[in-house]
Amino acid sequence: MDRLRRAAWLLIVVVDAGFVLWGAMAALAPEHLLGPGGIPILQAGYEGSSGGAWSDLPLSARGFMEALFRVYGAYNVAFGLLGTAIAATAFRRGERWAWWALLAGNAITLGGAMAYDWTANAIGPFELSEYLGAGMVCTALVVSLPVFTGTRTAVTGRSKPSGQDVGQVAGS
Repeated sequence: MDRLRRAAWLLIVVVDAGFVLWGAMAALAPEHLLGPGGIPILQAGYEGSSGGAWSDLPLSARGFMEALFRVYGAYNVAFGLLGTAIAATAFRRGERWAWWALLAGNAITLGGAMAYDWTANAIGPFELSEYLGAGMVCTALVVSLPVFTGTRTAVTGRSKPSGQDVGQVAGS
């Protein structure tokens, strides 16, 4: 495995493992996730998007928002585990489908998180890490393009040197 592909899969594993950690925190203890100004992210999100005070929101509405946020955290754990597994296996081997899966999955997951932040006007330290993660994933995917790695993925999913045809059988 060349140095670029090794660096690429490691970058993606770091970002997707971060989804697991953040998502677990959001699912298990959202009140401890801090947003802008050091206040809990749910409060910061509500106050940033509505202009109202979190304390004025009925307890039932706060409970519902917390339940939704916990589910969102579980979604991040699920994606992070899947993305990490794909990066550490199929992407590491150079399988084309894994490149596309990581592009789509990370774009949707990071894009969704960023869209929430913009909508809620709640951008704090955790939210800035989304931009760093997006940059890391984009860099990893660009440097792992076959143009840079000198490999193409065969129909069978195995990596072949760029001098062989995609449909050519090894040894012929």
